[in-house]
Parts: sequence; structure tokens; C-alpha cells
Amino acid sequence: MKKKSVIIISIVVILILFIPLIGMQFTENIRWGPMDFLVAAVLLFGTGLILEVIVRKVNKTYYRILIVTAIIVLFLLIWAELAVGVFNTPLGGS
Repeated sequence: MKKKSVIIISIVVILILFIPLIGMQFTENIRWGPMDFLVAAVLLFGTGLILEVIVRKVNKTYYRILIVTAIIVLFLLIWAELAVGVFNTPLGGS
């Protein structure tokens, strides 16, 4: 993996994490702690790295689209579960 790709993924993750950080300054409805930021950073960075590897390694466009879509859906399901407990697991938020 190229160093440039890792830097770009890191910058995107930081920019995404600035959204709740800035939102916390303006409203009481957003309450993230340090662990929330850490989990979000790991989840976003890990997903970004996995997507980068898939895009580089999978040659056929159909399979690339299928795998990337599956990874994004899995990411969104995990994010939703951690945020509000959609599936009522012990990891669920709220």
C-alpha cells in the first residue's frame, strides 16, 4: 500500500471526526466521549484501508463493486448498531 493512500485515508478520517467535534460545541444533543472518537476512528480508518486494498487487488469491476458495496453496508450496520443499538446487542448505544 502506498504511503500517500494511508495519508489520504487519515486526513479523510480526521475531517469526518471533526463533524461531531464541532457539533458538540453548538448543541447538547451530540455527546461523544474519547472512547467514541477512538472507536469511530478505528472503524473509519479500518474500512478505508480495506476498501483501498480491495480497489487495488480485485481486477474485475463487477466483483470490485460487489465487494466494496458489501463492505460499506457492513460498515453502516456496525456504525448504526454502535450508535443506537439497532439489533439490540450488548454493544449497542443509547
